[in-house]
Amino acid sequence: MSARYADGSLPEPDAWSLEKHVEACVRCAAAVSEAVCTTQGPAAVLAEVRASVLRAIVETEPAGAAGQPQDPSATLPRRLTRALWAAGPALRGPWVIALLLVCAAAVGLAYGAGFNGARPVLLLLAPVLPLTGVALSYGPHADPLYEISASTPSGGLRLLLTRTAAVLGVSLPLLTTVGAVLPGPAGVPGAGAWLLPGLAHTLGALALSSYLGCRTATGIVAAGWTFAVLLPVLASRGAGGDGSGILPMTALAEQLAQYLSGAPAQGGWALAGALCAGLLALRRHSFDISPGTGRGSRLDPRENL
Repeated sequence: MSARYADGSLPEPDAWSLEKHVEACVRCAAAVSEAVCTTQGPAAVLAEVRASVLRAIVETEPAGAAGQPQDPSATLPRRLTRALWAAGPALRGPWVIALLLVCAAAVGLAYGAGFNGARPVLLLLAPVLPLTGVALSYGPHADPLYEISASTPSGGLRLLLTRTAAVLGVSLPLLTTVGAVLPGPAGVPGAGAWLLPGLAHTLGALALSSYLGCRTATGIVAAGWTFAVLLPVLASRGAGGDGSGILPMTALAEQLAQYLSGAPAQGGWALAGALCAGLLALRRHSFDISPGTGRGSRLDPRENL
């Protein structure tokens, strides 16, 4: 029986009985141990499996893995693909196309249709566009691999900040460059005046997302900025201000100048950004996966639906 147990031919119920018996019988336990050590059946099978695996690895091994130098032209597309994938869903989806369309439309309206309010409108949209990219970059609604990536050591807040940096790295230089070539009415802020407020909006959305989730937080911040700019403009138009068009560009430029131009305004945005960054650091563990919540994280279970 010991030999049959060692070579694996003993029926499973008998093997269970033998294992239970040797727990209390030292002599039988020694006999079974000796039989297992001297039997070559399992060792031979393991050796054959190992040899088969090694042969398969050698046959499928790339040329560069065997010590030969790889062709840089062959690895460059692979590296670019990995970098694009790590940047998040926003840079692989329609967000980039929408960003390019907004910039193209602003240039087309300014120089093709003679629209003098292209820069104020772009400055109005500039802080909102990165927020939409952040909302599309993180969370179970945006990333099918969210649970896996968020549970890794590089997941959670680190992953969110990486993808946010990728969104800002694309949107900030593009929007600023386009804004610099656009004409505008008198008093309109400069093309780079939105950079610090845009960064503060992004940090505020990230901090708020530790309580409400990424989609909800970015939506609240974007809506708050839009209403804060447009409501005074529309109120002045209704009170007998500049009534040229649905949205008076002169009034919009003046309102944007109050929020974006000057050292006090920029200092206020810098202080707001620093406070949001501090809150985000304190709430960093809120972005970790909680084992008891199933899908998603502790941020907002409603976003998992």
